[in-house]
Amino acid sequence: MAIMSDKWIIEQAKENGMIEPFIEGQNRDGISYGVSSYGYDARVAPEFKIFTDVDSVIVDPKNFNEQSFVDRTADEIIIPPNSFALARTVEYFRIPEDVLVICLGKSTYARCGIIVNVTPLEPGWEGHVTLEFSNTTPLPAKIYANEGACQFLFFKGNEPCLTPYNARAGKYQGQTGVTLPRM
Repeated sequence: MAIMSDKWIIEQAKENGMIEPFIEGQNRDGISYGVSSYGYDARVAPEFKIFTDVDSVIVDPKNFNEQSFVDRTADEIIIPPNSFALARTVEYFRIPEDVLVICLGKSTYARCGIIVNVTPLEPGWEGHVTLEFSNTTPLPAKIYANEGACQFLFFKGNEPCLTPYNARAGKYQGQTGVTLPRM
C-alpha cells in the first residue's frame, strides 16, 4: 500500500471528480486548505450540530436522539468546554475502489486542544464527510467555517478489494449534510 502524491490527487480530482469542489495548491488565507504534498486539506462547511445536554438524553449509537444537538449555520461556532460538535466537509469525495483514505486533524486545531475525528473513507465510498470536533479543554473553543479542518491521506492498495463500500449498500453512501449515526 502506497501513499499517493499531490500529482495523483490532482489527476483524480480533475479527471474523475474525486474531490468537488477541488482546490489545486494550498490556500493559506486563514487555516490552510487544498492540495498538499501527500494529501488534501479539506474545509469545514458552515453547518454545525453542537452537542448539548439540556434535555439530559442518553447518547446511544443504536438509538440516537437528535435532541442531543443544537443546529447552527454560521461562519464560526463555539464548542462548550469538554464537549463536541459535528460538521461536514465543504468537499464531496468519490473514493476509487482501490484506495483507502485516512484523515488526520490539522495542527492549528490540535495545538489548541481541539481534536478532529473521522473514520476511514472506504474504497468506493462517496459523500460529504461528517467531521467530529472534540474540545478537550476546560475552556470554550472556536471553529471556523470555510477554512481548513483536517487532512485526508490517500493509500492505494496493491489490488482492488473484493467488496468496495458502494457494492455492499453502505448506510453512509452518498451522504450529504451533517450525518448522524444510522442503524
